Amino acid sequence: MKKVLSIAGSDCSGGAGIQADLKTFSAHGVFGMSVIVSVVAENTSRVIGIQDISPDMIQKQIDAVFEDIDVDAVKIGMLSTPVCMEAVAEKLRQYQPKNIVIDPVMVAKNGAPLMDPTAVGSLIKIIVPFADVLTPNIPEAEKITSGSIRSIGDMKSAAEQIYQMGCRNVIVKGGHAIGNAVDILYDGSRFFEFETGRIETKNTHGTGCTFSSAIASNLALGLPVPQAVDRAKRYVTTAIEHALEIGKGNGPTHHFYELYRQGLQWLDEGASPVVRND
Repeated sequence: MKKVLSIAGSDCSGGAGIQADLKTFSAHGVFGMSVIVSVVAENTSRVIGIQDISPDMIQKQIDAVFEDIDVDAVKIGMLSTPVCMEAVAEKLRQYQPKNIVIDPVMVAKNGAPLMDPTAVGSLIKIIVPFADVLTPNIPEAEKITSGSIRSIGDMKSAAEQIYQMGCRNVIVKGGHAIGNAVDILYDGSRFFEFETGRIETKNTHGTGCTFSSAIASNLALGLPVPQAVDRAKRYVTTAIEHALEIGKGNGPTHHFYELYRQGLQWLDEGASPVVRND
């Protein structure tokens, strides 16, 4: 079985962060592991508080995984401060994992900041060069490039600028645009477009985490980047189409829709449990 590690923040409401990553890994049939860099008290409506894990403990978690288990892909999400970024970067240099997917998380779905707004420069310098695939949405791409994105052409221009910052592939996600959801992948020489119809729902909590984790899962399974992105796009679209009405705000996507649709039939096909009274 392929093994995929998430280095990210924890979402106690279960829709985003580490929790969404582990659900996505399981849905793809890979073994998920986690390094928690921040504990986030949040729900579908708001972020109540953030407590960062110490850099030493972040590194010890990474050591615990890599000294024992072969890692086939790494997804990196919320990194709230430059010291957290430095701690992760040091271990990436040490272990040199393959298939690193970085989701440059900056704000929560409700607009609450998850990264120090002054740390964008540190993200570009310290973290972006490690990315085999970088997955900014339009607002994140605008912050990284200090530009404005209003069209597909702007998305392509931003992807080219971000590529020059050292990542191997960049996909600018079009979920925040108007019209169909078009994502632009740039590999340094070619552009790929992935388009789906826009789904009218407020329940999109954790979509960025889910998408990047799905890409990492598919890379671990051996797919080339364009095919990994295509499969991840189809997976997250299904998860959004069947998003769950949980909570009072932006509900979570349905990571296990296909499994639930098929049902755990084997539970009904097996023998009845033995009831003992001793």
